[in-house]
Amino acid sequence: MTDQVAAPIGVFDSGVGGLSVLAEIQRLLPNESLLYVADCGHIPYGEKSPEFIRQRCRLVAEFFREHGAKAMVLACNTATVAAVADLREHYPDWPLVGMEPAVKPAAAATRSGVVGVLATTGTLQSAKFAALLDRFANDVQVVTQPCPGLVECIEAGDLGSPVLRDLLQGYVNPLLAAGCDTLILGCTHYPFLKPLLAQMVPPSIAIIDTGAAVARQLQRLLGERQLLSDGPAREAQFWTSSSPEHLRKILPILWNKSDSVRSFTV
Repeated sequence: MTDQVAAPIGVFDSGVGGLSVLAEIQRLLPNESLLYVADCGHIPYGEKSPEFIRQRCRLVAEFFREHGAKAMVLACNTATVAAVADLREHYPDWPLVGMEPAVKPAAAATRSGVVGVLATTGTLQSAKFAALLDRFANDVQVVTQPCPGLVECIEAGDLGSPVLRDLLQGYVNPLLAAGCDTLILGCTHYPFLKPLLAQMVPPSIAIIDTGAAVARQLQRLLGERQLLSDGPAREAQFWTSSSPEHLRKILPILWNKSDSVRSFTV
């Protein structure tokens, strides 16, 4: 195995939401070694300027490249909107995978013709999201719901408190009232709320996120370059720009185990 084939994959999010994507990558590509940076010291990205987000993403990209990463996954919808084009321009030969809300599969799945989107305000206001609607949602009605506060709850390890339950119910109810039979989870944090969501909506409601699709795209890009590893994978490594101790406490809740966590001080 060449050094490049055995090299790790870098996965980045503004916080811990990208762990939902990391899990899908590990499930599909169990032989790959994984690096994860959580920029928790600057969350939420939805309140930051696109230029600030681009600068953070460039710093993380350089960090991953210094650690020999053979690919990078932007496991954050807001970061993808702001920075993926910039990163691809700077690193044209480096496999880069971003996120986008699952408008296309949701439009194909809906029976009522009404699709609901739970997402951050930044994602819903972006030109990229508008372009997705123009491209894939001409024949369906898309009802969008910004969800302030959900990311902060998940960052704190809260997946089921009464406060979170009331917050989520308040966001879901208008979508159900509008006749949505398909819900898009438009933020990588939100898949952690699937068990709670399943208690709030009828079983007939489809809940769609893009983590598995991102893992398949990564697999395809690495396969094209003959960079898929046959193992053995090393333990996942984690860095955070906030308190390493906080991330160590959250990991067993969102990742099932507490791997190594270090400070990301750039």
